[in-house]
Amino acid sequence: MKTAEIKRRYLAHFEANGHAVVPSAPLPAISDPNLLFVNAGMVQFVPYFLGQQTPPYQRAVSVQKCIRTPDIDEVGKTSRHGTFFQMNGNFSFGDYFKAGAIPLAWELSTKPIAEGGYGLDPERIWPTIYLDDDEAYEIWRSVGVPAERIVRRGKADNFWSMGIPGPCGPSSELFYDRGPEYGREGGPAVDEDRYMEYWNLVFMQFERGPGTTKEDYPILGDLPAKNIDTGMGLERMASILQGVDNLYEIDEVRPILARAAELTGKRYGAHSGHVASESHPDDVRLRVIADHVRTALMLIGDGVTPSNEGRGYVLRRIMRRAIRSIRLLGWQERALPELLPVARDCMAPSYPELATDFDRIADYAYAEEEAFLSTLRAGTTILDTAIAETRTAGGSALSGVKAFQLHDTYGFPIDLTLEIAAEQGLTVDDEGFRRLMADQRTRAKADAQARKTGHVDLSAYRSVLDAGGPVTFTGYSEVSRESTVRALLGADGPRQAATEGDTIELVLDTTPFYAEGGGQQPDQGMITVGGGQVEVLDVQQPVPGLIVHRARVIRGEVRAGEAGFAEIDTTRRRAISRSHTATHLVHQTMRNFLGESATQAGSLNAPGRLRFDFNTPTGVSPSVLRDVEQQVNEVLLADLEVHAFVTSLEEARRIGAMALFGEKYGEEVRVVEVGDYARELCGGTHVARSAQLGLVKILSESSIGSGVRRVEALVGMDAFGFLAKEHLLVSRLAELYRVPNDQVADRVEQTVTQLRDAEKELEKLRAQLVLGGAAALAAQAKDVRGVAYVGTEAPEGAAGNDVRTLAQEIRGKIDPARPAVVAVAARSNGKASLVVAVNAAARSRGLAASDLVKAAFSGRGGGSPDLAQGGGLPAAEAPNLLLTVEKAITEA
Repeated sequence: MKTAEIKRRYLAHFEANGHAVVPSAPLPAISDPNLLFVNAGMVQFVPYFLGQQTPPYQRAVSVQKCIRTPDIDEVGKTSRHGTFFQMNGNFSFGDYFKAGAIPLAWELSTKPIAEGGYGLDPERIWPTIYLDDDEAYEIWRSVGVPAERIVRRGKADNFWSMGIPGPCGPSSELFYDRGPEYGREGGPAVDEDRYMEYWNLVFMQFERGPGTTKEDYPILGDLPAKNIDTGMGLERMASILQGVDNLYEIDEVRPILARAAELTGKRYGAHSGHVASESHPDDVRLRVIADHVRTALMLIGDGVTPSNEGRGYVLRRIMRRAIRSIRLLGWQERALPELLPVARDCMAPSYPELATDFDRIADYAYAEEEAFLSTLRAGTTILDTAIAETRTAGGSALSGVKAFQLHDTYGFPIDLTLEIAAEQGLTVDDEGFRRLMADQRTRAKADAQARKTGHVDLSAYRSVLDAGGPVTFTGYSEVSRESTVRALLGADGPRQAATEGDTIELVLDTTPFYAEGGGQQPDQGMITVGGGQVEVLDVQQPVPGLIVHRARVIRGEVRAGEAGFAEIDTTRRRAISRSHTATHLVHQTMRNFLGESATQAGSLNAPGRLRFDFNTPTGVSPSVLRDVEQQVNEVLLADLEVHAFVTSLEEARRIGAMALFGEKYGEEVRVVEVGDYARELCGGTHVARSAQLGLVKILSESSIGSGVRRVEALVGMDAFGFLAKEHLLVSRLAELYRVPNDQVADRVEQTVTQLRDAEKELEKLRAQLVLGGAAALAAQAKDVRGVAYVGTEAPEGAAGNDVRTLAQEIRGKIDPARPAVVAVAARSNGKASLVVAVNAAARSRGLAASDLVKAAFSGRGGGSPDLAQGGGLPAAEAPNLLLTVEKAITEA
């Protein structure tokens, strides 16, 4: 039974039993900040299980695309694990429970194939249950399973939890006995190779409390509603029903593996079983290729593109492992044009969008391969030399310096260096590599600091500080004051005077201007000195105690030693102060919801907006983010007093004032309190009362590194303006759709769906237009030295897949006994492309499609002897491409 048919039967069975069919969520876990990718069928239903949202249905069924990446390096070593898989799931939200779930699973598993089931032998199914789950035991007995085939197992095997406080409960798993040739008798507890798990029924009847360990599941009482979450591994069921030993032999994977084996001339040893044998190292690499190419297809299909961070980096790494694996097996040409179309044909029966969107998918994939091959060519030569030198010197580890050079100069990723070195029996000085990376970051920070100081020699600043002592900052209590110009600095050092148009750095003996620090942006404003006036653009503290105003003289002349009047931009200061106080409130509220580990890792307080970075092991769920925003705004409504005072560091710690991790504090510190709600060490400026913030609107939450998250928010009138714009947008859409505001989202979704349907229909019509003239073109083939040659252009804008199909259609309509070459050029987005198809009779005369394409593109392009393609030239070159192919036939 084909995998797509297994999927269809699953959905049909549960739909017939009252379940709403829910489409697979996209692989990127956009709605769950804790995940990069959806890794289980239940992910899109988590808000219903947690009670955060009311489900629109009581029963649901889905086939969910999933990615699990923690063990990428292990892929290929076993025959049952891969990065991409599909999970059939049926779910009940407080509707049926064990007495409903068990019979439904049993019925589909054992019902004859002719009646829509899977036709598994009921005598070979072994259910497992949790140790004390007598209810499940009795239900399994009632459907006809004998007691000796119902196995009780402990928490490690048959108790499920999300890993965080929330629903949990016992599970019941279904195993299928594949027969004595696969292992020992005795059931799943004895041999899980022979007895293959294919279905897991999770009964969420309890709730795990906060503050408990993963191993401890104290029962705090029944949940208000009992829920069902079941998962049936689609690939596992396919291997059972298709009578094969592992997932690499099922119909959705085997053709990719077979094509990779064909290209490399290797033979896949299917007999190698569950764990790859050391005597068949090629099998491991072929499995990596098959799994990773399929995974890359699915990821790009769902909108992920290669990059150096997050989901894009996972995709890039997966693609690079596949490309390198096939090169290690001997294939030195571009591999993805040979493999990706095979993966598309395997998966399109279940996901037709992969076929219709294949041109976009292929563009990203092929470009990534081309870029990586360039990296490999440069980096591998350097790495091979370094490995040889290390061995010659008797070393066992590649130096961190060499690994860093490969990364920094050639873009060679460290994980690939580690992998290649391990294959050669060497380790890598990973600690040395990390140290050099840290040094590079330190230099980058130093460069940033140099930019802040205008590249003036620090000795000039120290001289000013030594001559006059620290600058007094009065900006906590005043926004303007009289002062004296202590020094003027230009790019070349101290100077006595500056005139209109000059950019200078100015030091006062006392200033109300706040220097950038603690995440707070600097003040701006004006300083009047004698008959001159300067506009302050930036304020920095290049050495401790010295406040420097970077300014431009806009009128007259200013001289060192003269008296002046400094006045900050109060509108800007107030806006920044509101943002800074809001940051304190967001920090405290995050700790309230996430615990004390949610400590500040950085911030930006700018006029009307803030950015707050904090440490946390996991992301923040949308519901928690909403609660944080609500609680912050409740503090604003409470109109709490904001109070700042100076005290000893010891006293500040005693009263619970938060301090930034890693910061150095003196014996005396400044504490800022917002009522009794928040208390933090801070040198910044703040509002007088919390109500002065007006409103805080959180815009986003995202990851910026391992264990570090970022929240961005608007404050005050900027927040009001944002909400006003959103209201106007929704109102305008409601007016256009002629529906109430709360129905706009549904109408927009309907419109998008209609547009997509129309695009698909238009694509079909285009395809029909392209293919409609195939027979006539074949009939008009011209004779070129005994070869039937058809050179034609596809209609403007024809999709790449349709161009390839047209070339193959024309070739198929020419007498196979007659040597034939078909060349189809196409113009799209200002570029010309070419597809060449050659039949067997022409190949026997020495003509190859790949050679003809390379002749047209000066050595570029790729494919096989029977079908090849190339592109990238200006659209006007399309006719010349056809002439070049004809000339190449003539000269062959």
